[in-house]
Amino acid sequence: MAFNIVLVEPEIPQNTGNIVRTCAATGSVLHLVGPLGFSIEDKYLKRAGLDYWNEADVRYYNNLDEFKKKNVGKTFYYSTTKAVNNYCNVNFEDDCFIVFGKETAGLPEELLKGNKEYCIRIPMKNGIRSLNLSNSAAIVLYEALRQQNFKEMKVEGQMVKYEW
Repeated sequence: MAFNIVLVEPEIPQNTGNIVRTCAATGSVLHLVGPLGFSIEDKYLKRAGLDYWNEADVRYYNNLDEFKKKNVGKTFYYSTTKAVNNYCNVNFEDDCFIVFGKETAGLPEELLKGNKEYCIRIPMKNGIRSLNLSNSAAIVLYEALRQQNFKEMKVEGQMVKYEW
């Protein structure tokens, strides 16, 4: 099974492109919930994702209601600077959804209020507003993957010219 990364109304094409690459590299599914702040044909989006678009499983939804209807009964974790729960204290299970909001506003507060126990945050220095969206997605996703011992992933590299 794979993890699911959900971007709700992403605004910056380069962030989404970077997350496409991360999802391709990890076998995770990327869910894009509109309205998007850019065209999926955007050259910056494509450039940031490089040649990984064909390797990524990207699914599109017109809005949050459509997304919720198509994914009933799933476990959702909401990444937000407003949460009290540290993302490292969550036991991520296969096929869960890790949800991120748009760069300028995050996730809707009514969504967060109804799901407080599933809201998670990345610790940061006091006074810092937030981390970059693509960095945040990678940080939380790799914690989930680490908890499962990077199942089905290549975990060792190999030098071409040198031996250790």
